[in-house]
Amino acid sequence: MKKLIRFLGKIILWFFMLSIGFTVLYRFVPVYITPLMVIRMVEQSMDEKRAVKVDKKWTPIGEISRHMPQAVVASEDQKFLEHYGFDMDAIHEALDENQSGKRIRGGSTISNQTAKNVFLWPGRNYVRKGLEAYFTLLIELIWSKERIMEVYLNVIEVGDGIYGVEAAAQKFYKKPASKLSRQEAAMIAGILPSPLRWNPAKPTAYNYKRQSWILRNMNNLNPVGFGK
Repeated sequence: MKKLIRFLGKIILWFFMLSIGFTVLYRFVPVYITPLMVIRMVEQSMDEKRAVKVDKKWTPIGEISRHMPQAVVASEDQKFLEHYGFDMDAIHEALDENQSGKRIRGGSTISNQTAKNVFLWPGRNYVRKGLEAYFTLLIELIWSKERIMEVYLNVIEVGDGIYGVEAAAQKFYKKPASKLSRQEAAMIAGILPSPLRWNPAKPTAYNYKRQSWILRNMNNLNPVGFGK
């Protein structure tokens, strides 16, 4: 039993050392690969109709249109600059809706999504959600809000094998991310909840409706202050 306890203690120690070490590293170094990218490549390799690819180009926040951070904040996390990784009001609203029998929803913030995308795998079990909370706290403590946004915009899935807003801008609008308009940024932000289902270059009526909602929110929010 003592050997088992020592063994588990070493595993926990190594976990904390590695997790903190990688979080510090990623404060300065671009994130070139994530668990989701690996999972998608495995899925692609098992599907004859899909090509195995990772279309991604790391782009500093200063070379991304200022409309893109504004759009994802308007769409995903309007209190991004105010909270420390967890929007408690959104979490309480989600719990109330779920308990009342309405559609299941979460209270995920951009920080939560960044932690999940960089360090973890998709899923809704308690272990993964607990790890997501842990990594959210780490990046909020070690990274700046600007760095969280920069990483988020570079690793988000925006299509089959397409990651980051630079790849999305090139693929769907034939232009660099620095040249994205408000309307284009809002459309990209609008498809993020289901990037394998929707295409910014071929929007549905629902996509246009969501784009309009995001644009209204962008008008009502103070400038985020990130981007070109």
